[in-house]
Amino acid sequence: MIILVATRFTVIEKDWCTNMDIFDCINKRRSIRKYKNLEVEKEKIDLLIKAGMAAPSACNRQPWEFIIITDDKVLTELREGMQFARYNAPVAIVVCGNTKLGKGVDAWDKDCSAAIENILLAATGLELGSIWIGIHGLPAAEKISSRVLNIPKYVIPFGMVYIGYPDEEKGIRAQYNEKRVYWQKYDQSRKHKARPKDLKHKA
Repeated sequence: MIILVATRFTVIEKDWCTNMDIFDCINKRRSIRKYKNLEVEKEKIDLLIKAGMAAPSACNRQPWEFIIITDDKVLTELREGMQFARYNAPVAIVVCGNTKLGKGVDAWDKDCSAAIENILLAATGLELGSIWIGIHGLPAAEKISSRVLNIPKYVIPFGMVYIGYPDEEKGIRAQYNEKRVYWQKYDQSRKHKARPKDLKHKA
């Protein structure tokens, strides 16, 4: 069961519990690229999926579907086929948009994005590491994931989330930038500089 009460993030399942301030959870979430060789408990994976399904969706169509991969052979096929997916996480969750489930409302990609963010935050609350790997819009990644995972044409692989116990430490980071905030109307006179490409993967 996932409960949001005031600013507390509480996850309760069987004999364990974690309680983290929701804003700490948001700021603590980092992209983890190194994982320990430890199995992630099924109960925690189930909680992550429940968190994903708790996301908002256009007209409440809930067009998402989730493919959980823990088999080493399948994970290896995905890693070898996708250039940006070569991390050693023991679990991958591929979030897909089923176009038949979202028929009449073309917002499945936004819905899947919301589901993925919920999974990332829930993973942080469970003291798991995670990283979001983009698939949709990358033809090679879409083709490989669809083939390896036997995904039909009316289901679109949107993104993959690696999950595992982190083998690297990253500090809490806030990214608030008041120059990106406007009140009442957009200020066209305000000047911005694009952030340089992060070649060191510090997300």
